[in-house]
Formats: sequence, C-alpha cells, structure tokens
Amino acid sequence: MGRPAVFLDRDGTVVREVEYLRSVKELRLLPGAAAAIRRLNEAGFAVVVTTNQSGIARGLLSEDDLSGIHAELCRRLERRGARLDGIYYCPHHPEAVRSEYRRRCWCRKPSPGMLLRATEELGLDVARSFAVGDSQRDIEAGRQAGCRTVLVRTGYGKEMAGRGGDGVGADHVADDLSGAAEWVVRQAAGPGRGHRGGGGRCRQR
Repeated sequence: MGRPAVFLDRDGTVVREVEYLRSVKELRLLPGAAAAIRRLNEAGFAVVVTTNQSGIARGLLSEDDLSGIHAELCRRLERRGARLDGIYYCPHHPEAVRSEYRRRCWCRKPSPGMLLRATEELGLDVARSFAVGDSQRDIEAGRQAGCRTVLVRTGYGKEMAGRGGDGVGADHVADDLSGAAEWVVRQAAGPGRGHRGGGGRCRQR
C-alpha cells in the first residue's frame, strides 16, 4: 500500500496570491505554510503541489521561469524544515496565446490529471489522500481523484468565508493551511506509522 498524500494548490494556499506569479521576487510564503507542511511531513504524508499555470500559455513566463520559482519555493521550505515530495503543474489553456500550449487537457484543474499522475509516479494511495485549495476547481479536482477535500479561506477562499464554503462541496473548511493540516492529521488517525522520514528532494513535472 502506498503512502497517503496531501495535494496542495500553490497560489493562495501555500504562497501569496498575485495575478500570475512571474518571478522569484514576487514569491511570498503565506504565514504558517512552512510549519503546516512540516506537520504533514512529520505525520508521514507525501506533500505534493498541483498548480494550474496558464501564465505560460499566455506568454507571461516560460517553463524555465517557473522551474526557477519552484526551486526557490523548495529552498525556502527546506530552510524551515519542510519538504515537498513533488510539484506538478499544467501550462495549458484552451485560449492560449502560445499555440503549443493551446488545448483542453486532462491535467488542468478542475480535472484530476495532475493528482492522478502524481499518484502513479510517486506510488501514492489516493483513497487515503487529501486535496487542499482555495477554490472550487481545487476541490473538484480532489473529489474526482478520489480524495477528501479541504477549502482554505486564504487566497480566493476569502471570498467564500462569509458563506462557510457553502456550495463548494468540500469535506472541511479551514481558515488557512495550518488549520487544514491539523484537520487532515486528525482525520487520518496516524497514517505516518512506518512512513516517518520517507520521501526525498522535491521533483517537478
């Protein structure tokens, strides 16, 4: 049986939401995000970021630019004792400026392709996994992949705060990633037994 995972949206969940994050200069970890990821690491979860990156399709940044941003994200987390087991991104958009990225694909959330690819490549147990994000599409991708889901009230999730997540269909609503991590660990009832210290350096796909 594979490890359970927590699939995290990036913008508005782990890092500050900006309109198309294009450079390392704009990268800001949200308060408590590193500690929350470290909590999940210690509980035995694989922690995987899955993120739509249509800015590439729109010509706002390149895949090399994105790789540099993600490498810096991993470094900042590692300095705080936290680790990502993988980062998966979708560069496509059906109305892309760059023709090579113009498509309707299975990997762009709310489709579950990134989560399912990570599950296969990293040997994860999706039935014991969770998806956390700040938008409807994050929740839908998690649901389609077979995960339990958490909506966070950061990023775009702030707009749903007054409604308590009504209509989103998440299994739980948390104020931020720290609250989501604590709920996940409680729900999992000790999945880290026999898995503590697993995983390796972050990989990007």
